[in-house]
Amino acid sequence: MAKRRVLSISTLYPNAATPRFGTFVARSIEALAARGDWEVTLVNPIGVPPLRFGRYAALAKAAVSGRENGVAVHRPLFPIVPGLSARWNAGLIARAVLPLARRLHAEAPLDLVDAQFFFPDGPAAAAVARDLGLQLSIKARGADIQFWGQKLWAQRQMLAAGEQAAGLLAVSEALADDMAALGLERDKITIHYTGLDHTRFYPRDRNAMRRKFTEHNLIELEPDERVLISVGALIPRKGQILVIEALRQLPRTVLAFVGDGPDLGELALTAKELGVAEQVHFCLTVDHEVLPELLSAADAMVLPAASEGLANAWVEALACGIPLVIADAGGAREVVTDASAGRIVDRNPAAIAAAVQDLLANPPAPEAVAGHAARFSWEANAEALAGYYERLIGR
Repeated sequence: MAKRRVLSISTLYPNAATPRFGTFVARSIEALAARGDWEVTLVNPIGVPPLRFGRYAALAKAAVSGRENGVAVHRPLFPIVPGLSARWNAGLIARAVLPLARRLHAEAPLDLVDAQFFFPDGPAAAAVARDLGLQLSIKARGADIQFWGQKLWAQRQMLAAGEQAAGLLAVSEALADDMAALGLERDKITIHYTGLDHTRFYPRDRNAMRRKFTEHNLIELEPDERVLISVGALIPRKGQILVIEALRQLPRTVLAFVGDGPDLGELALTAKELGVAEQVHFCLTVDHEVLPELLSAADAMVLPAASEGLANAWVEALACGIPLVIADAGGAREVVTDASAGRIVDRNPAAIAAAVQDLLANPPAPEAVAGHAARFSWEANAEALAGYYERLIGR
């Protein structure tokens, strides 16, 4: 049987300027391509303003196409006005992608158009699929529904794209319910859980991994200090400020943030004002090869986000044998199914501190924690995605 061909559009995808941007999308797409029954072409539109300085200059320079880990990747540029053009971005992306999509379809017919995020990717992919006369799939991951779905102009675009789509994907049952509440057809939605590389994320000797913080020039740990890690972008909805406030009730406890973002300055200032600055360390963005070592050094992974789909960081921490302290958001209850996986807490410092204290006093066995991540793999992710795509095109 000839390979099926999918054109997948993702505004979040690793490139030379942002190598950690959308790595979970890349791993999923690469796993699908590795199966051999689907040929995947990934289009990563990159938005840049007319005058390109700083990070936008780097992004424009990174707009290089080629074959990456078995996937043909194209990076067309589309124009943006930072902070002002969001409502038009889907149309601007479609305009930039359509000439490429038409050429690829003429060279070798495509079977399906896919969007890796609901906004702005979804409405853009809908325009491409409509132009080519192909079936459409759109995936929801969390903030695309919970943030953009609350803006009426974006919601209208998303609902129109969802109505056109032959099928929709959600990363958790909870997110599927949010999609239905927004007005998307629940019967169209298939749950598609994230994947995991078990050759990299697995329980390791915690004492040996604690030394890795020093080896990577991140933190000098004292023997009696406990370690909390919080992995995620430094943005308000992730709730990192609540963890800093909880530190006032957690003496001899170090908090390591892995991630970067606009809240960095405010978080550092808050730690100083609360007198816990010496306990807080900003590791910023670390290489993905280093992340499993840092996770394995921690006593708990704390991320009380206000909204999520089903965070990859949750699954990666569990696989390393590290229990979670997370809020009841998105697919939290699909991951923390009993006390050995961690605690689901209210989003306030006292509740976070109490949960951490409970875990430190009664730590679950790393093997029991890791068992909660056993069902997640990129192979299972790819198999489910291939079967879903085949149902959409009727083969």
